[in-house]
Amino acid sequence: MSSINQTTIEGFWLKGVSDVPELKVVIFIMILLIYLISLAGNLTILLLVCFDLQLHTPMYFFLSNLSVMDLSSSTTALHMIFVIFTIQNHIISTPACMAQLYIFSTLISNELSILAAMSIDRYVAICRPLHYHTVMSRKVCGLLASVSWGFGFMEVLPSVVLISRFTCYISKEIDHYLCDILPLREITCSDTSVLDLYILLLGNMNIFVSLSLTITSYIFIIACILRIRSSAGRRKAFYTCSSHIMVVVIFYSSIVLQYTVTLSGGNMGSNKIFSLFNTAIVPMMNPLIYTLKNKDVKSALKQKFKLCGKKW
Repeated sequence: MSSINQTTIEGFWLKGVSDVPELKVVIFIMILLIYLISLAGNLTILLLVCFDLQLHTPMYFFLSNLSVMDLSSSTTALHMIFVIFTIQNHIISTPACMAQLYIFSTLISNELSILAAMSIDRYVAICRPLHYHTVMSRKVCGLLASVSWGFGFMEVLPSVVLISRFTCYISKEIDHYLCDILPLREITCSDTSVLDLYILLLGNMNIFVSLSLTITSYIFIIACILRIRSSAGRRKAFYTCSSHIMVVVIFYSSIVLQYTVTLSGGNMGSNKIFSLFNTAIVPMMNPLIYTLKNKDVKSALKQKFKLCGKKW
């Protein structure tokens, strides 16, 4: 296929999730339901943390940040699926494509950082309980959250600038439902060596730093738990970080599988499946995990339901 000069491209054609007409309605309904559950779950977490005083703690402050990121990333990633299905518009302008790429990639990077901040919070809570409120002060929590948000915006910017400067493409069609680095890299005929080098050396830095902080925190946490004499105390300590462990495992697994399968020769079809899991399923699961496994959140929910029942 002949290359197309970027100066003639005003936009790209997003292929969507599936080409099979019979599956389009089923897939759309499933994704819409998952998105609505995710929306309801994350909004519930945000409202509870805002209005329930017993949830005004560092852990729930970071959890509310995670909910904002989940809401934003799923909305940014999935909105074109809804546009494609409802008004049959597959076209996304080049500026909109670059904006989606930047916002989505930034939010994923931010989530890595906020999960690392949450692991630090769990370390202080379990290993330094007497100093918890002193160490995890509002100032420290605000600083950790600011770094988590700011680092992602700075880390992703160079790769987006490099992609925006691609001068030619093999095709206008992106075999995906969103503008992401790998699908855009697949259709360009420009030299991607600088982009590949940046992603290899610096683009993955946040993954390495965040994962290292998380693993180091849990090494110390496990060591502290093992030193607890009573089995009830060990169970209680492990229970306080079990939700975070589940979220971390699910999130990192989905990212590693998505990019490993694609880079090892897998097609964009497999990339889309893992991407859907990462952009739709994971944001839905996070509030469910914290709601079902967390006594404070369940207690806050029960109180709100009781208040609503009394009013009615």
